[in-house]
Amino acid sequence: MTMSNTPTGTPMAAGPLTRAVLEIDEYVAGLGWDQPARLFALVDSAALRTQEPGLAERLGLSDDAADGALTPIEQEELPAGTPLDEFLGTIAWPDAVVGCALTVERLMLPPSAEASVPEDLDEERLAKWVAEHPERQEVRMTVAVLRDGRRESALRLREKDTATEVLTGSDLVPGLAEALSATFAE
Repeated sequence: MTMSNTPTGTPMAAGPLTRAVLEIDEYVAGLGWDQPARLFALVDSAALRTQEPGLAERLGLSDDAADGALTPIEQEELPAGTPLDEFLGTIAWPDAVVGCALTVERLMLPPSAEASVPEDLDEERLAKWVAEHPERQEVRMTVAVLRDGRRESALRLREKDTATEVLTGSDLVPGLAEALSATFAE
């Protein structure tokens, strides 16, 4: 029997926010690379089953989901050509949404290469310089935040594209987490 055809599943010991981030990471990984940024609302699974049983059924939510479980619901595609920070500044979530998550692909350089970055490049020339750097790595970042301030993220490198190589942590992408948290500011 081969294991490659079975979903890896998320560790049950992980908290609900970590499970939601890994679920989103696995979903987006199934779509392949070179994807646009994707935004997800996070809703309390139990509340969703109570308040929207038809939607919960369509989403395949079982009655035995763990307490505090979160259901990610993908939002409409982000508008093309709009900078991410500008788009996030336009979001207002309804009360039923307890958190949100975003996946985005970026090129990253290892810390050893950062010292060699030319200083006088504008944003466009810097992006081109990074894209042509031999040590660049493509990474998919999934960052989630809750209204109460908790945050979690998952990083997946294109060259290590397996669920067992996904790095998780609450402070891996602090700038993006801050921007997502701001979408809940009153």
